[in-house]
Amino acid sequence: MAISKAAAKTTKAGKTARKASGSADAGARARTSTLVVVESPAKAKTIKKYLGSGYVVKASVGHVMDLPKSKIGVDIENGFQPVYEVIEAKKKVVADLKAAAKTADRVLLATDPDREGEAIAWHVYEQLKRTKIPAQRILFNEITKKAIQEAIQHPLQLNRDLYDAQQARRVLDRLVGYQISPILWKKVRRGLSAGRVQSVAVRLVVEREEEIAKFVPVEYWSIEADLRAALPPQFRAKLIRLDGQKAEIASGEVARPLVETLKREKFVVAEVTRKERRRNAPPPFITSKLQQDAANRLGFTAKKTMTLAQRLYEGVELGDEGQTALITYMRTDSVRLSPDAVAGARAYVAQRWGKDYLPAEPVQFKTKKSAQDAHEAIRPTSLEYPPERVKPYLEKDMFRLYELIWNRFIACQMVPAVFDQTTADIQAGRATFRATGQILKFPGYLAVYGQEAEQPPEEAGAEKMEGEDEEKGDVSRQLPPLEAGQALELIDLLAEQHFTQPPPRFTEASLVKELEEKGIGRPSTYAAILSTIQDKEYVEKKEGRFFPTDLGKIVTELLLGAFPRVMDVQFTARMEEELDEIEEGKIDWQSVMGEFYEPFKKSLAAAEAQMRDVKREEKPTDLVCEKCGSPMVIKWGRMGRFLACSG
Repeated sequence: MAISKAAAKTTKAGKTARKASGSADAGARARTSTLVVVESPAKAKTIKKYLGSGYVVKASVGHVMDLPKSKIGVDIENGFQPVYEVIEAKKKVVADLKAAAKTADRVLLATDPDREGEAIAWHVYEQLKRTKIPAQRILFNEITKKAIQEAIQHPLQLNRDLYDAQQARRVLDRLVGYQISPILWKKVRRGLSAGRVQSVAVRLVVEREEEIAKFVPVEYWSIEADLRAALPPQFRAKLIRLDGQKAEIASGEVARPLVETLKREKFVVAEVTRKERRRNAPPPFITSKLQQDAANRLGFTAKKTMTLAQRLYEGVELGDEGQTALITYMRTDSVRLSPDAVAGARAYVAQRWGKDYLPAEPVQFKTKKSAQDAHEAIRPTSLEYPPERVKPYLEKDMFRLYELIWNRFIACQMVPAVFDQTTADIQAGRATFRATGQILKFPGYLAVYGQEAEQPPEEAGAEKMEGEDEEKGDVSRQLPPLEAGQALELIDLLAEQHFTQPPPRFTEASLVKELEEKGIGRPSTYAAILSTIQDKEYVEKKEGRFFPTDLGKIVTELLLGAFPRVMDVQFTARMEEELDEIEEGKIDWQSVMGEFYEPFKKSLAAAEAQMRDVKREEKPTDLVCEKCGSPMVIKWGRMGRFLACSG
């Protein structure tokens, strides 16, 4: 555990920044404008729409400073201080910002409300502070006139803790990547990279593949009965018990004689249970659930989802209304909604569907303990922009994502869907069959989904239906009227062979879910992790599922042997927690670096000396060279394993 921040935090730079940002140049000529700095030109265009002529809005176009590419850029001996430099491609941007600042009477740093946004704000401030123009931070979760004006009326100072959390992540990632990657170049091939989070993500894919390879399928059989009552419809029931015990049929040798025996039995309704089931709406989207739902329902990659969401957040052209932001900030792990947003959703529900669809009280959702609750959930910025109104202005996939966000937000403030569920247990000699019928009694929140209402959508983050029973037998849309003691006509008995299945390979949605559940990465990093491990050819996607490549397997094996701590899932999750604690001001970032680096440095030295040199390894085969007759061997090359002559 890192030491207490009260004991170790060094805040000289932060105090200096606050002092400088609050002081004005007494000798400066009169200035009458405010410079507002954001990340992107699209965001700048949207914000400018809500500000008067006294404001100049400029974009930094992302980060303006970063660690150098040609060296590690971290002064390890001096408290792990990062040595930032202006990015070559951003020198003109910085010059333009400086020129704009010199004609302004103040600077408002309006970058995104997260660690990356705070780092951009600090680095812009570092470049502008010599102009001695007072600089302040403004924060908003949505780009609307009200949010922008409120932020300007309540400016803040730069947040040192948030910046330190970003610095800690950047330095950690540089220490790991910059020092492990060259070892892989020597031992495997040039151009490889290792990452504090990406390598653990690859490990998950590799280990899932190993589970699948080791899996031994087990045979089992199911028996189902097609039955007819006095009134339609015909229905199907599933064998669930034999002699009062769970039915477990291991082979056809058991199943087939049992079917013949059951054909001679009378099928009689033993018990009928009727219950009302409720299915609650899932909470509004957080980043991970948006990525999962967009993958499952729209077929989007995490990267595509975040790219489209970024554009919806920063603003799109809506005809005469100009550039308009349609959703709130899309990097969040909070399900909190503002009172105004909830009130708006409730009014919309009452007007669109009536009061029967409206809960007596606003629905509140609980954000999980580990989440950062600074932001709201992802929601529309205004209910004046329903999907059908903005559809003509949006690209097809952008519209589909916006509709997904809109529906989820509206649904979360609606009453549950109500189902009438009938369960019938049917006795046939020593066998008990079960059939479950379910019909939608009241759509509740499912009304938002229109034609999908009969089949509740499998939303990411949705709860199970209240009272859902795992031993529910075969589920039909509707059962005929049934009563205890009623005789049934057997139409057919079906015995079917099955085999237990190995765990499935990860999809985009399930890998994001796994990363989230294990605490690896944060909402802002999931899409980048999935893109990186594919770009580096450690995993490949086939028919929507991730497979580890030979390269991914060998690199994972080498890193697990040489850097078990870095590759440990729980250790990686704990590092994420410590980054959160830095952000909360609980611990000092440099002490976290120190605790990490000492054992890491020893692992580096050991890896240099002891890691297998895969480049030099040769694996014998039974093949011989057609040209010289020498044995053929398997070697490792730039493109992976290949056959080579040993002669």
